[in-house]
Amino acid sequence: MNIATATATATATATATTAIAPAPAPEAEPPTRPSTVHHPLPPGPQAAREARRVASWLLAVHPVGRPHDTTEDILVIVSELTSNAVRHARPPYALTLSVESGRAGIALSDASPSLPRQHDGRGPLATRGRGLAIIRALGAELFVSPAPLGKQVIAVLTWPE
Repeated sequence: MNIATATATATATATATTAIAPAPAPEAEPPTRPSTVHHPLPPGPQAAREARRVASWLLAVHPVGRPHDTTEDILVIVSELTSNAVRHARPPYALTLSVESGRAGIALSDASPSLPRQHDGRGPLATRGRGLAIIRALGAELFVSPAPLGKQVIAVLTWPE
């Protein structure tokens, strides 16, 4: 068999194979209603790890159209809110995360009535006092909602749909 015959045979085989391959299934529409999880967190430093685990799970099972870096931003915000609660408030802690197309709401509840403060004037080598600034730098809006038994610190992150 010469090269021209082999090439023609390979092309005919590839064409025949492609012609009988099934058409790809249409992509499923992403969910349009919000998906929400409310999860109590353990006291202490393990709270942040548990909050990230729960948030990762919800983001994986609720595939709204969001850029990959937005998923990472949500996980950083969850970590920062939880770390702040563990450091500055008292248990019980709970994470509420709601995700829908174009928006995520992240709320961290604690039992302390003390409102969070942004620490200004920290030096560039400071290892604490940057959590709220990091959350704002990621583009989230921050709110605090006092409650009868503590408060909720809420971050809302939006992205183009």
